[in-house]
Amino acid sequence: MHRRRRTALVLSAAIAAAAPFLTACGSDAHPGAAAVVGGQRITVSQLENRVNEVRRAQRAAVPDEAQYQQVLASTSSLTRDTLYNMVLDRVLQRAVQDAGITVSRKEVEATRTGYEQQLGGAKALQTAWLQKYGIAPERLDDNLRFQTEATKLAQLLGTDTSQPAFWKVLAKASKELHVDLNPRYGAWDVQRSSRVDAKTPWVREVTSAGTQVSA
Repeated sequence: MHRRRRTALVLSAAIAAAAPFLTACGSDAHPGAAAVVGGQRITVSQLENRVNEVRRAQRAAVPDEAQYQQVLASTSSLTRDTLYNMVLDRVLQRAVQDAGITVSRKEVEATRTGYEQQLGGAKALQTAWLQKYGIAPERLDDNLRFQTEATKLAQLLGTDTSQPAFWKVLAKASKELHVDLNPRYGAWDVQRSSRVDAKTPWVREVTSAGTQVSA
């Protein structure tokens, strides 16, 4: 169970802090797209809907206005990090497909049971994923499948999700998919493997840069 917990922590931190394979798009070739992955657009509308799901869940969990404002301040990068999450999910899908990995419903349920036992129940799991990783309750099943797939891929490679061997495979998948990120959501310094703000002063920033799990 400790290994599963570490997997979730490592992947979630990596989404926000160190995904070296993501790059910024340098043109307006995809108007209305927050990102293009494998020729498929993640639209700004889709991204906004995902962010709104998180905001609604946060609001329901924190009815006090002052406390809610603190939550907003601490997750000011929610839009950007949510986009990275959405892109990473598609990259992982390509990686597990290339590796011939499949995940059954039973395996996902086992992952859920493990986390629930560790955290103290289904509600506690939802709360933890919302607070720590910016995952809305309605997206929890999808994320647990993501975690299960990542764990199986790492096991196949004889490593874990914190190691370069794992991220090298995701980088290969990302290259195959030609990930194209809209610069308004930032850019990635590939050499430093860190997030940087895109130098596009003509783009009005709607969120501030940060290191929270979801943007």
